[in-house]
Amino acid sequence: MAAGTSTGTDEAALGYEQARDELIEVVRRLEAGGTSLEESLALWERGEELAKVCRRRLEGARARLDASLAAERAADEEAETEGGDA
Repeated sequence: MAAGTSTGTDEAALGYEQARDELIEVVRRLEAGGTSLEESLALWERGEELAKVCRRRLEGARARLDASLAAERAADEEAETEGGDA
């Protein structure tokens, strides 16, 4: 099984949706049972890696959204200031 063989480069290439979908599959397999202890541990470790990828992607999206909103607010404040001087 390739669960424990991914590299940091592979993880960086994963998009949020891809990581989320793989994480869902890992959880499904763990919940279904029937795997050896070694395979279960490998799945668990892969799930932890995928959860980190998802968390980083969401944090990045949140930071981009916050920056965009801050820029929009600054532009609005600047427009109000310029409009008030006229």
